[in-house]
Amino acid sequence: MLTLLLARMPAARLYPFCMKIPLLSLLLTLPLAADEIAAVADMKAAADAFLGSLDESKKAKALFPFDSDQRENFKFTPQVRTGLPFKEMDEKQTAAAKKLLDTALSDKGKLKASQIMILESVLAGIEQKPEYRDNTKYYISVFGTPGDEKGWGWKYEGHHCALNYTVVGGKEIAVTPSFFGANPGEVMEGEHKGLRVLKAEEELGMSLANALLESGKSAVKFSDKAPNEILTAENRKATALEPVGVLASEMTDEQKKALRTLIAEYTGRHREALAEDDMKKIDDAGFDKIRFGWAGGTKRGEAWYYRVQGPNFLMEAANTQNNANHIHATWRTFEGDFARDFMAEHYKQHEKDGGEH
Repeated sequence: MLTLLLARMPAARLYPFCMKIPLLSLLLTLPLAADEIAAVADMKAAADAFLGSLDESKKAKALFPFDSDQRENFKFTPQVRTGLPFKEMDEKQTAAAKKLLDTALSDKGKLKASQIMILESVLAGIEQKPEYRDNTKYYISVFGTPGDEKGWGWKYEGHHCALNYTVVGGKEIAVTPSFFGANPGEVMEGEHKGLRVLKAEEELGMSLANALLESGKSAVKFSDKAPNEILTAENRKATALEPVGVLASEMTDEQKKALRTLIAEYTGRHREALAEDDMKKIDDAGFDKIRFGWAGGTKRGEAWYYRVQGPNFLMEAANTQNNANHIHATWRTFEGDFARDFMAEHYKQHEKDGGEH
């Protein structure tokens, strides 16, 4: 009843009303937490519905124990994969799989994921290898029992898209490792001419690098030559790389704002509550401690690489392959990938309480 009253009260009356009652002021902080809990509930419901749509043979491909080695088998290159591919799903199962994706991704994230699948068709035409470039070879895998407080998760994976989600304690969601790629970075001809799936990741990074250089912060460019690939590659565990570039504490307010916008392009792959929670973790670890470094050219068409590294996370992007028209953009957390930090804390609390894992 109280929640309904607050929801119906005009904002102009709500603020002074709450200032008079401290408890109600506290309740105003609840929507974000409620949204996060809603994300957990939505994921469980969608995972249950997806698994429930499968016959036993397909479920055997899609469902793994939570401790399966495949859960941390992070891959974004073309290869043989485990899980159930869209290729083998009927219309109902495909809809259920996409509904599961909808529980994690923002509208922007969903658009990019769907456009990456389109690029497989573009590559099939360029390379004349339709059997090798197949936009139905994107796989869903579920790990453990959805809703299990000890932990469960799922992943969506295929060429140039690797998204991993782990839920621990029924309330904490880890969304990394998270990888998007685009080849071609810009489609040069055909039906999808002009499509640039990772346009924002490229332009926001390049704009910030040029702004820093123009303001005399030459340290932002740590090498004239871009590395051939993101340095964390497909490593199961990401570790901090060499500190390079310019600290956020050394940037102007406008440059800091540009850096935050770039970071938000990565966190914003996910629904609002998840994105806000991840940005808060980044801020809590110290925004001024974040470094932005650039290597390679600073104009469109030139090979480039950048990384954004803070105390608890790393974002890398590279555009060097295929004549600098092939982009990889990854987001890793040092302790949070695959919810390692949540799991360690959860098990520690259970041991303290004398409970079982």
